[in-house]
Amino acid sequence: MNRSRISPPLVLVNFKCYLEATGNKAVQLAKYAEQASAKLGVIVAVAPQTADLRLVSQQTKAPVFAQHVDPIKPGSHTGHVLAESVLDAGASGILINHSERRLEAGIIEDTITRARDLNLATVVCASTAGIAAAVASLGPDMIAVEPPELIGSGVAVSKAKPEIVTDTVSRIRKINSEVVILCGAGITSGEDVREALRLGTQGVLVASGIVKAKNQLAAIEDLAGACRRVGK
Repeated sequence: MNRSRISPPLVLVNFKCYLEATGNKAVQLAKYAEQASAKLGVIVAVAPQTADLRLVSQQTKAPVFAQHVDPIKPGSHTGHVLAESVLDAGASGILINHSERRLEAGIIEDTITRARDLNLATVVCASTAGIAAAVASLGPDMIAVEPPELIGSGVAVSKAKPEIVTDTVSRIRKINSEVVILCGAGITSGEDVREALRLGTQGVLVASGIVKAKNQLAAIEDLAGACRRVGK
C-alpha cells in the first residue's frame, strides 16, 4: 500500500514485543485488523516486530508499519534496521521516536528523510506538545502525541489529560496544516477514540488495549467503529 493511500481516520496497532502478537499470532491479529477495516471502512494498520514484517505483509492486506528503522544507507552496519529491508518486507511506513525507542532530534530528521526517499509513511511519536511542534517542522506524514506516563495504563490521555491533546493540536497546526495527528497512550475503547477525535486528532495509536484484549477482533472493531462514526 502506497503511503498516499494511508488516510485518516486511522487506527494504528503497535504490536510491540508482546507474545500475543508474535509470529503466527501477529498474522492472526493483522487478519483481524484487515477484517475490521473491510467491515467498517476505516484503515486499520499494524506495526509488528521486524522479524514478523514479511510474514504479516504476505498473509494479510493490512497496511504494515515497521516499529523502527535506522537512518543508514546500505552497507556495513551490523545490527541496524535498514529502511530498504523493511520496504522489501512489505512495510508501508515506520514508527519513529516511540517513547520506548527514543531518538535524538537529528536522528529523527534523518530517518524521516530516508523514509521519504523510499516513499515510506512516517509516524513520529511525541511525548509533549513542544516536541510535537518541533517535529511538525520536519514534515512527517503523521505525529502521534503520547504522554509516556499513560502508555499501557488503560487511562486514556484523551480523558485524563485532554489539555495535552488540544495544546499539541494547536501548536502543530500553527506550523504544519497537513500532517495527520494521532492520539496515543491508554486508548482502550471507542469512547476514548471519540474523545480523541473530538479534541482535534485524526486517529489513534494503540497497543495493549488491543493486543492484550481477550477478544482482539471485538476490540479493534470498537475502536475502528468509533473512528467511522466520527469520520462521517
